[in-house]
Amino acid sequence: MRVRRAFFHWLVPAAFVLPLWLLIGWISFDAGGWALLMVLLIAMPAVFLGQLVVTLLVRARGTVRHSRAVSWWDMLGFGVWHALTIAAGFYPEGGFWGLVALATVAFLALFWVSLWQLFREARPGARMERAADGTLFIPAAERPTSQRTDPQVIIINETDRPTAP
Repeated sequence: MRVRRAFFHWLVPAAFVLPLWLLIGWISFDAGGWALLMVLLIAMPAVFLGQLVVTLLVRARGTVRHSRAVSWWDMLGFGVWHALTIAAGFYPEGGFWGLVALATVAFLALFWVSLWQLFREARPGARMERAADGTLFIPAAERPTSQRTDPQVIIINETDRPTAP
């Protein structure tokens, strides 16, 4: 639970740290002028906005807000995406574009898993039915019928008796 809570608290700072790492990596590993153009115009804004969007999707779920911890699916998705983004920030010669492509696929998978979890938790628990006039209502819960072996039945017969004036 502590690791999932740590991921929960890491989500917002990651939106600032990961794009900054891409710039610092470019400076540290001397990736070249075209890489700087790609980092400044595409990679940094994409990582920043992508992280914020997925963070909002994750934090919109009631279970995440209540427990202040992400799910295991979120941890896997964010872990893979962040590891690939960090690895791309080292600008390895010959492997950079492959890491960027894998990081993009990981982000898309994380985005769809986050949407799936959000819709699954937001699904209504009660079944709604529509009446003939168009109004929606929740049907009464069905009670299990129990079979009694010796039912106690009281029968009251009503008779017409004249009442006293």
